[in-house]
Amino acid sequence: MHSRVRPRTLKAVLVAGVLAAAGLAAPTVSAAQESAPSVSSKAGPAAVPAHAVTGYWQNFDNGATVQTLAEVQDEYDIVAVAFADATGTPGEVTFNLDSAGLGGYSVEQFKADVAAKQADGKSVIISIGGEKGTVSITDDASATAFADSVYALMQEYGFDGVDIDLENGLNSTYMTKALKSLGEKAGSDFVLTMAPQTIDMQSTENEYFKTALNVKDLLTVVNMQYYNSGSMLGCDGQVYSQGTVDFLTGLACIQLEGGLDPSQVGIGVPASTKGAGSGYVEPSVVNNALDCLTQGTNCGSFKPSKTYPGLRGAMTWSTNWDAAAGNSWSGAVGPHVHGLP
Repeated sequence: MHSRVRPRTLKAVLVAGVLAAAGLAAPTVSAAQESAPSVSSKAGPAAVPAHAVTGYWQNFDNGATVQTLAEVQDEYDIVAVAFADATGTPGEVTFNLDSAGLGGYSVEQFKADVAAKQADGKSVIISIGGEKGTVSITDDASATAFADSVYALMQEYGFDGVDIDLENGLNSTYMTKALKSLGEKAGSDFVLTMAPQTIDMQSTENEYFKTALNVKDLLTVVNMQYYNSGSMLGCDGQVYSQGTVDFLTGLACIQLEGGLDPSQVGIGVPASTKGAGSGYVEPSVVNNALDCLTQGTNCGSFKPSKTYPGLRGAMTWSTNWDAAAGNSWSGAVGPHVHGLP
């Protein structure tokens, strides 16, 4: 568990303005970046690579390395800012930068760093929920409040979209309404990610899985949390234990065969043993699972009946725990994801 838009045509202008206001120069785009492969046409905006790495950035100090957004490792294509805060109005969220806990990191610099990441081809989104975060969307009013407040944060901070990391349940009917309303406001470049727990994606009848399928036209990627879980069923009906390649591939198969496009499926794991209570696997195991799912190689005892070369990639909690471990996760998994055919 995770413990604690603008059209692209306008974004370049807005990014430059924010950077200029902060006294920073806009990064230049190299020839290599300009010629980078296009992205999947199945899901997600053009800014998200076909094979992408997602990392959560901690807006708090819990013993991991404290980072500014500018210090987030370059391997991360999507940076999820954790977390938004619920207000007293059902469904409504806000964002409070923990400047004191982050060594005096100012709101102005944070906004400039968001813009700089985007200028470097990254997406920065606001995450809703976490282990202790509870946002209740159970009727039309709260769905509207959610969509309006998230869109307001996108306008204020420049976020590209939202991550749904609600670990205390959700209502598929009204979460779907909220996300579709937000998507209409944000436009075609909206980035939508989800980080359900394993139990939330065991069946297409689960509320989380229903929501993902309901917003499939908007959905960028579901990075299920393959940790803090215990044993779970794979798509072959066999029980697999967390911390193994079979756990990653067998559970990913449920999503892949349950209606999500391969480009909408990612593998979420802790960046180090300190990043979660259980379920850590070595980066090499993540890479083996990616190979198994995309190419049918390096599998364990479970081998899917077909391959999914369009698989989106991998996610970790968190960029901060990754930094604390010497960037060992992003240093190994990042190049592997980006090197997938």
